[in-house]
Amino acid sequence: MSSHNHNHHHDPENMKAIVNRLSKAIGHLESVKKMVEDDRDCTEVLIQLAAVRSAINNTGKAILKEHISHCIVHAVQDGDDDAIHELNDAIDKFMKNS
Repeated sequence: MSSHNHNHHHDPENMKAIVNRLSKAIGHLESVKKMVEDDRDCTEVLIQLAAVRSAINNTGKAILKEHISHCIVHAVQDGDDDAIHELNDAIDKFMKNS
């Protein structure tokens, strides 16, 4: 993880919703793990893994929207070009794994 020089400005309600999304995805992944341990049908496991991946991708989108609407807006107002470069790098990495 890189060190960030810009200040983060997050909406607490949005961050709470993101944490809730992550908790649900973690719970879902735990149940998929249990399905594998219980030797459940592979097609069911794959379908549930796809659902977990979708939940994680949607959480990433929510984080990206939060970051753009709050952190990046403030960074631009403060003339912080590094924040834009960091965002571009993060988008590249996120999209590579989608």
